[in-house]
Amino acid sequence: MLAENCYIVSDETNDCIIIDCGAYSEMEKKCIEDYITEAHLTPRMHILTHGHFDHIMGSKWIYEKYGIKPTIYEADTDTYNNFNKDTEAFGFSIDYNLPAIGQYLTDGETIEFGTHSFKVTHTPGHSKGSVIYYCDEEKVVFTGDTLFKSSIGRTDLPGGSMFQIIQSLRKITQLPDDTKVYPGHGGTTTIGYELATNPYLDR
Repeated sequence: MLAENCYIVSDETNDCIIIDCGAYSEMEKKCIEDYITEAHLTPRMHILTHGHFDHIMGSKWIYEKYGIKPTIYEADTDTYNNFNKDTEAFGFSIDYNLPAIGQYLTDGETIEFGTHSFKVTHTPGHSKGSVIYYCDEEKVVFTGDTLFKSSIGRTDLPGGSMFQIIQSLRKITQLPDDTKVYPGHGGTTTIGYELATNPYLDR
């Protein structure tokens, strides 16, 4: 509904991690299922960058299809659990409940899958429990709604803070300039490009 990006990250082992499944329509679900099936992938985790409804709507389907409950940073538990209330606030009516949270993330932990790993960094500001996932082996980072190409996430929603997001962005800018950024909305970018063009970033 809000053009949210869902990512399926895999390697040569065919293990994969799903990031932010916001799939709502049957077409969206079929696209994801077909990709996983045709690539012979095995989903291991469904990890969330934060708990806003457009990033978690597919959690129910992922659980029903693959038996995987979502993993989230604990500070966004209430946001996740208030899914139906939040959708109504944006003018949407969705009449189903999400599965219970399966696991909680901790700041600085490492998530491993296949031969790769993600470092989890807590980046509050867009929401209390926003996180990013950085893969050093590939120099890629999944930033959710903390950092977009040429912009940043909004801070006027419950749990948002401009002060906190600026501090979080400073953490992100410590990554190498050639790190590729995969945001929660919009196109990809790099840390170097954002440092050169994004008015919210400095190092």
